[in-house]
Amino acid sequence: MEQWSRREDERLLTGEGRYVADMDVPGCLDAVFVRSDVAHGVLREVDCSAAREVPGVVGAWSAANLSEMPPCARSAAALQDLPPVPYAMLAQLSTEETVAGREWPVLVRDRVRYPGEALAVVLGEDRYRAEDGAAEVTFRIDPLPAVVTPSAAADDSVRLFDGLSNVALLGEAGKPIEESVWREAAVVVEGRYRQQLLMPTPMECRTILAVPEGDLLTVWSGHQAPHRLRRELAALLGPRVERVRVVVPDTGGAFGSKSATFPEFIAVAFLAVELGRPVRWIEDRLESMMVATRGRGQDQRVRLAADADGRLLAYELNIDADVGAYPHIGVGLPMQTAWMATGPYTTPRVHATVRSVLTNTMVTYPYRGAGRPEAAIALERSIDTLARRLGMDPAELRRRNFIPPEDFPYETPTGRRYDSGNYAAALDLALETLDHDGWRAEQARRRTDPESLPLGIGLSCYVERSGGEPGGLHEFAGVEAHEDGTVTARCGTASSGQGHETVFPALVAETLGVDGARVRLVEGDTDEQPDGVGSFASRSAQVAGAALRNAATLLVEEARARAAALWEVPEEEVAWSGGTVHTVHGGSAAMDLAELVKATGPMRVGGRFESGMAFPFGAHAAVAEVDPELGTVRVLRLVAVDDCGVVLDPAMVRGQAFGSAVQGVGQALYEGIPFGENGVPLLAEALLDYLLPTSAEIPPIELRDTRTPSPSTPLGAKGAGESGCIGTPAAIVNAVADALRLADPGLLQMPLTPDVVWRAARAPKLPEEVR
Repeated sequence: MEQWSRREDERLLTGEGRYVADMDVPGCLDAVFVRSDVAHGVLREVDCSAAREVPGVVGAWSAANLSEMPPCARSAAALQDLPPVPYAMLAQLSTEETVAGREWPVLVRDRVRYPGEALAVVLGEDRYRAEDGAAEVTFRIDPLPAVVTPSAAADDSVRLFDGLSNVALLGEAGKPIEESVWREAAVVVEGRYRQQLLMPTPMECRTILAVPEGDLLTVWSGHQAPHRLRRELAALLGPRVERVRVVVPDTGGAFGSKSATFPEFIAVAFLAVELGRPVRWIEDRLESMMVATRGRGQDQRVRLAADADGRLLAYELNIDADVGAYPHIGVGLPMQTAWMATGPYTTPRVHATVRSVLTNTMVTYPYRGAGRPEAAIALERSIDTLARRLGMDPAELRRRNFIPPEDFPYETPTGRRYDSGNYAAALDLALETLDHDGWRAEQARRRTDPESLPLGIGLSCYVERSGGEPGGLHEFAGVEAHEDGTVTARCGTASSGQGHETVFPALVAETLGVDGARVRLVEGDTDEQPDGVGSFASRSAQVAGAALRNAATLLVEEARARAAALWEVPEEEVAWSGGTVHTVHGGSAAMDLAELVKATGPMRVGGRFESGMAFPFGAHAAVAEVDPELGTVRVLRLVAVDDCGVVLDPAMVRGQAFGSAVQGVGQALYEGIPFGENGVPLLAEALLDYLLPTSAEIPPIELRDTRTPSPSTPLGAKGAGESGCIGTPAAIVNAVADALRLADPGLLQMPLTPDVVWRAARAPKLPEEVR
């Protein structure tokens, strides 16, 4: 597809975007939540009486005052009959049995289980008055011990739910490996890695505005899955409303964090219906830092075996995953790590086990990469450790074990069916772009110069999954032609910054052969498009794009059929080109789309369209300079080579790759949630203690790509949005380990803060012969 100018940019960059916080709805009340200041404890009392006396406060409620409000439980009985939802395969793992007794309340009734959990809600005539009222709410909590890592929580010494284990789910992928394999292998390396909890941190925090009109409820929210939100709110509110409409306006980022039905959303919708007035909640940054969804959060143990020639024999990955205080979709999310444990290699024996463990932290949820970064980091760090033990070039070790192109489709030992790939080509391009040989020469020079800072080179090769899981690999789309010659494209997605407004109309225009300016996209509105799945899991272009192209193709077929009937000729005698129908063998019979609609009536086609799962891949390479005295890391160069199959819009893909790589840099070097002994995050009231990479910290990043079409998707496209989060972190950590020549690379746990690096620099080094 040719590159199109972004339609969204002028509106968003000139302040003309319309977000939920911009909406001025007469009579709207603002909600503020009163939150727990402890991580774990027994709630003894909540007193809202003083808050109700504050001028401008319309009401204040604790759970005791809202007995009819439904719970926020992902698999509550009220939701069991809903159609398939995003991450359908993962949702199946969050069964009624898993949730029973562990339901997530909208407001705490008896026990606080994570810091910031909502105790009460106050509604005011504006946000200021609501905040004043919230300040008057008093509560009493008897603190309990808190556990904030899965390894600490798994022994059940501190239980979040009486009589129930903190281990909410056990899972595995692949088959157990015989101990003889480990005994007889020439080399076995082991490691322990901590994937720290991360905050998605979109520019716009979570939002919801609920507007009741009789028995109808319109909900405005920056959300990734509006149809899911509509279904779940309708099921939870029950007979209180006959119909729920969800509209997604401009949305300032999501990265996976805006696809749930959150407790706050239920409270706002419920109170709007109860009071018959619009109610809005705009999450502020402090709230987001305390109670927005978390990503990652795994404690991993690995073993990797190879023969003397570096051929991989076996890989074992054991995962203790932090899923937060309540079992939600996050309870099944670590299975993504298990399923993708094999990476791009032909390892004959692979076994991954998962324990999803409840902790006193906010719920873990899909965050950009969603299980695949965790898999790539564990494996790629182990591969580099193995290369050092063998005295082998890390690039050569990877080449020796890649799945060859002729073996696709490839069945992995963990049950994945890879569609296509040329992993060696991606690695070769990364090494060439990096100038790998030149940097190795510079590294050798520095090692003989005591005045030079150590320099290291790190690699990371990955395979990920895009499009979703079985049960969620479909989307709904439609195309409608109008009498004025314009075309409306509708689909069930919702953009949070990915450029749908540009790419999707261009795709439809290209299929129809018309000017792209004639095509308008409508998405994120459950009245305009009654069915939909949403935007997540790198599925928008791969799945929704294919659905739109299919709808445009159906429109062409409908136009040909109508013209044939109008002209009384066989359908095969009618052709389509450039937005016009005409007879194949010449003559005067020709009509453009507008004339055809005028002559034959409205023309709207579309419906559900099924796509396939795809497996993007890539190779990332980093050069890092380390100051052992200060513990600082400076990434001198980062190369990201990604393959997302057929590229629909090169500029969009580059933007996605760059932004994702920056987030990968953040995980490797800066981001992480520090906890105090009481389990409460040590965070200030702004982004001062949670370090996001700014423009000053972004290293030189060079983006390249290879293009291996997917035979499983109609467009040949694979997901492009998550590559940097998956490939970049391990490349940077491997570069630092290479610079320090560590005997135990497990000493480097992300984020690589100066303290971590300083301590690692003083640890034992590799023997000279394997450096």
